[in-house]
Amino acid sequence: MNSTNIIAYESFGWFSGQEIFKFTITNSQGNYVELLNFGAIVKSIVVPDKNGKKENVVLGFPTLEGYLKDKAYIGATIGRFANRINNASFSIENKTYYLDKNDGKNNNHSGSAGFNSKIFDFKIENDAVIFSLENRSGEGGFPGDVNLKVIYKWTDQNELKIQFLAEASELTPLNFTNHSYFNLSACQDKIHNHRLTIQGSKILESTADYIPTGKIILADEYLFMNDKLGDVMQNKGLNLYYVLDRNRVDEKLVCKLIEEKSGRIMRVYTSYPGVQLYTGDYLDSALIGEHSKLYQSFDGLCLECQYYPDSPNHEYFPNTLFGAGQIYDETIAYTFDIVTDKI
Repeated sequence: MNSTNIIAYESFGWFSGQEIFKFTITNSQGNYVELLNFGAIVKSIVVPDKNGKKENVVLGFPTLEGYLKDKAYIGATIGRFANRINNASFSIENKTYYLDKNDGKNNNHSGSAGFNSKIFDFKIENDAVIFSLENRSGEGGFPGDVNLKVIYKWTDQNELKIQFLAEASELTPLNFTNHSYFNLSACQDKIHNHRLTIQGSKILESTADYIPTGKIILADEYLFMNDKLGDVMQNKGLNLYYVLDRNRVDEKLVCKLIEEKSGRIMRVYTSYPGVQLYTGDYLDSALIGEHSKLYQSFDGLCLECQYYPDSPNHEYFPNTLFGAGQIYDETIAYTFDIVTDKI
């Protein structure tokens, strides 16, 4: 039962003449998450370590200004299309649409039209905070009006559940994700000693600028089976899309992250077909973050559950085109626990 959860909100500043709010959901254990209606951002996830010390395990900023100056999408909801689109263009029914070129010649996270800097409407309903956004046809070059709801729930089991519900007025590519950067040591250390398991033995082959070639290849040296990130990274950043293996008993459990010093473990569940691992090598924050430091390379990692990147330009990738009468409905959940001998 989640009825014991307390949801409160307060002002977090102003942007473009509109007030921004911070929402806090506290569960029966006193653990909590903080959310913003700016970018439908996850600002904080505060959970205990093995000694009961409660700390924030995601990167974030104490003020709105930090998010306004952020270039790394910290904590944000990404849309209308997460990840990259080759040559910032795609075609639907023989009509070509042109997007912002904000990543070399490519489009990343929808460019200037990205939902990470949009102000969402909100309502609190029972145990959920529901953010909603109406995105008009033509914004950033994308066709069709899109109505999105991002539904956040925080349970007594320290589980942050995210549901993306969307409808479009005409065929348009949709791909929503959450871009939280996790550090289970609460930034006491870099991420190199985190142990990661990804239930994906294959990755998308990509070019140097992270555009899929269309081939699905074995992960090989990038296979994570409770491996330390630092051992696999070999002093370089990783930005890889893993195609999830769905032949296991619990098919929605897709990732496991362990930080042994704190004793924290995070499990990731999703309905999406894959996950983008990004090790935060381009982190370079302009303002002091929640952890009283400027975030730098490898201070956090992202596990972005989503559809395949550049899907509109690959006929054989899972479909990301949604039109009138179709419902986009995908989920991500992050659960937090303490490592035991049984894990």
